[in-house]
Amino acid sequence: MSLRSWLRPSAFTAAVATLVTAAALLAAAPSADATVGTSKPKPTVVLVHGGFADGSTSWRGVVDKLQKRGYPVIAPANPLRGLPSDSAYLDSVLHSVSGPIILVGHSYGGAVITNAAAGNPAVKALVYIAAFVPDTGEALGELISLYPGSEIQAALTPVPYPAADGTTGTDLYLQADKLRPVFAADVPESTTRIMAATQRPFSASSFTDRTQAAAWHTIPSWGLVATDDKAIPPALQHYEYGRAGSHVVEVAASHVAMISHPDVVSDLIVQAADVTT
Repeated sequence: MSLRSWLRPSAFTAAVATLVTAAALLAAAPSADATVGTSKPKPTVVLVHGGFADGSTSWRGVVDKLQKRGYPVIAPANPLRGLPSDSAYLDSVLHSVSGPIILVGHSYGGAVITNAAAGNPAVKALVYIAAFVPDTGEALGELISLYPGSEIQAALTPVPYPAADGTTGTDLYLQADKLRPVFAADVPESTTRIMAATQRPFSASSFTDRTQAAAWHTIPSWGLVATDDKAIPPALQHYEYGRAGSHVVEVAASHVAMISHPDVVSDLIVQAADVTT
């Protein structure tokens, strides 16, 4: 088209109309960034370790896998000073998190999340990994006696410590040569030597403290049974998860299934998140 013909009124008007229409269509179409920005945000996964452990050793593999899938993750230090104070501390952590939460507990950490999550609407799911799942009024020392198979008591060394109120408490340590066979038989020996040397003891009162509230009565739960567990008997895990109505999976693992099978554990957490958030 020549410049003269393009400048004719009719041609000029038609060209302008075409440009305006194209611009409108481009403005209306969502950009790739906008589409990504409108996707549903993922819940925060809070991982709570049990006795003799810390968040880094316990959850390193699981944290890595969840972060690669886009989940925000927190693995706070469980104080291990007794169920009432540990639950109160975790409750404060949960209230610092914005948005929905998937709350995960291993071993004694299962008792802590059971108490701490009660009445918290932000917690959408509980995930128990080879865990204690007490009901209101129960003590862990009673639960672990319901089924045979636990070798943990015989592997403990009690050590007295001074409490802030002037009384004397008792810390429980796993004997270094018992940690691997009783606690982490499917973890490399090089790892269990570090676990034994850096273990964090927990207060013996944790076995006698009574559960004040059981969040699993109102919050959906998932449970992983470690079938080779010599700390919390698999039969007890099945019993606890069964009465809680948990969605259950099994894995041939020692008590620290989240260390030896982080893929199975992270998949279970993602399943709970997909169903509840």
